[in-house]
Amino acid sequence: MPMGADAEWPATEPGQAVGHDAEQRASASAGSGDNQTVHRHEAPDSGQAKANAGLQDDADRVDAGSGGASRDAGIQASGRERVDDRNAGAADTVPRESGHQTAGRHKTGRRGRYPGRRGQRRGRGPYYAALDLGTNNCRLLVAEPDGQTFRVVDSFSRIVRLGEGLSQSGRLNDAAMDRAIGALRVCRDKMRSRRIAGVRMIATEACRRAENGKRFMERVSAEVGIDLEVVDRRTEAQLAAAGCSALMDPNADGAILFDIGGGSSEIVWLDRKKNRRRGLIKAWVSLPLGVVTLAEKHGGVDVDPAIFGAMVEDVRTEFGRFRARDALGRAIAERPFHYLGTSGTVTTLAGVHLELPRYNRRHVDGLWMEKADISRMMTRITAMNYEARVANPCIGAERADLVLAGCAIFEAIRQEWPLDRLRVADRGLREGILVKLMRADGHLAPPAARRRSRQPVSGRTNPNKASGAQASPDGGRRDESTSDEKDH
Repeated sequence: MPMGADAEWPATEPGQAVGHDAEQRASASAGSGDNQTVHRHEAPDSGQAKANAGLQDDADRVDAGSGGASRDAGIQASGRERVDDRNAGAADTVPRESGHQTAGRHKTGRRGRYPGRRGQRRGRGPYYAALDLGTNNCRLLVAEPDGQTFRVVDSFSRIVRLGEGLSQSGRLNDAAMDRAIGALRVCRDKMRSRRIAGVRMIATEACRRAENGKRFMERVSAEVGIDLEVVDRRTEAQLAAAGCSALMDPNADGAILFDIGGGSSEIVWLDRKKNRRRGLIKAWVSLPLGVVTLAEKHGGVDVDPAIFGAMVEDVRTEFGRFRARDALGRAIAERPFHYLGTSGTVTTLAGVHLELPRYNRRHVDGLWMEKADISRMMTRITAMNYEARVANPCIGAERADLVLAGCAIFEAIRQEWPLDRLRVADRGLREGILVKLMRADGHLAPPAARRRSRQPVSGRTNPNKASGAQASPDGGRRDESTSDEKDH
C-alpha cells in the first residue's frame, strides 16, 4: 500500500471518547503561541456508543462523563485561563523520559521522582502529561485527575513548522529541527516542575516521513533528554476520535470526523449503528496531505480561485485511498450525520464566524455551524488577501499562509460528503492520551448514576453582539468573558 494509504475498513475504536485538543493561541496577532492555561477537560465514558459529554469550563472543570451518557457538549466560561511561562526555566534534574509510559506502571519506577514546584499546594496530583510534536506545532498538556474529571494545570503550544520543506526535500531542515528542539526544552522543563505519574510523548507525520527522522529523534534524546514515540497513522486517527467523539450530537447516527494537520489529514467515520459492538469508529483513512504540504506545493500567500480549486482537486484525488468512500456516501444519504472538525482550519472558521476580537476557545469548542454559516465563512476567508489574513485576529501572521490550504481540504470533504452541520472541536490527541493514562491508574471511573440526555444546541450567539449571559448547551448560564488561547 502506498504511503499514506492507511485506510481501515472497518477500524477499531480506542475504547473511549475524551475531552479535547485544547490548543492554546495566546493571540493570533501576537503569534508567540506559548501558553499556560488552567482548566478542566471532559473525559467521557469508556466504550460507550453515545457519549456526548462535552467540555465545560465552569470552575476550570469538565465532567468525566458517565456510562452511556449523551449529555450535550458545551462550555461554561466561568473558568480561569492565563498565559504564563514562568516555570519554563526549571532547572531541577529529572530522569530521562521515554515516549510512552503507562501511567503507574513505569519500567523505571518514576512515579513521584519529579521535584514538586515550589509553592505548590499539598494534596494535589498525581499529574499526567501528554506531548504532541506534529508537522506544524509542538503541544503539551499537564493535568491531574479530579473526581470524574481532569483538570489541566499547565499547557504549552508553539508553531515550530518542523515539516517545513519536507514535501520537497524529504528531510527535516536544520532550522526546523532547532525550532522544535527549543519548544521541546520548554515542554521538558514544564514537566520537571511537577511530580509526573504518567507521560506519553508522541511525534507524528513529519517524523514518520523524513529520511532523517530517526536522526532527529536521536538528537532530541541527546539534547533534550526525552525519547519521543513516533506513532503510526492508525494511532493518530484513533486518538483524534478519542479526543473528539464526545461532541457527537446524541440524536445523530454518526459523524464524519476530520483532523486537518500540517503533514497529514485524518478522516474518521463515527457510527452509532446498534449492531456495532467495537466502538464508534467504523472506518478511517489518513491522507498524506496537510496544510503545510499543500501550501508548499501550491503557495499559501497569493491564492487565487484557480489555485484554490487545484488544491481542492489534489485532496479529492487522495480520497481514492479510502475504501469506505462510497459506503460512507450512502450512509450519509440515508441517515442523520454531521461533520465533527478538529483543526486550526475549523477553529479559525468559527472564530471568524463569531467575529472574535481575539481567539477564545470557550466560545469556539462545541460550537455548531450550519451549512450557510460554513459557506459564508469559507467565501469570506478565501476572498481575503494575505495582508487581510495577517490582520485578522483569529488567523494572524503564523497561520496566514496556511489557512487557505486547510480550507481547501475542508472544501474537498464538503464536496465529497455534503452535510448540513459542523460541530467545532478545540480538542484532540493530547486529551485522548491523558484519559488513557489516568484510566490505566484507575482514575475517572464513570458513575452510572450520572446518566442523562441533553438536546444539542444548533448555534451560539456572537459574543460581540450579545450582552449579558446566555444559555450554555447543558442548560446552565454562561459568562461572556474572553481569554487568551490557542495556537492550533
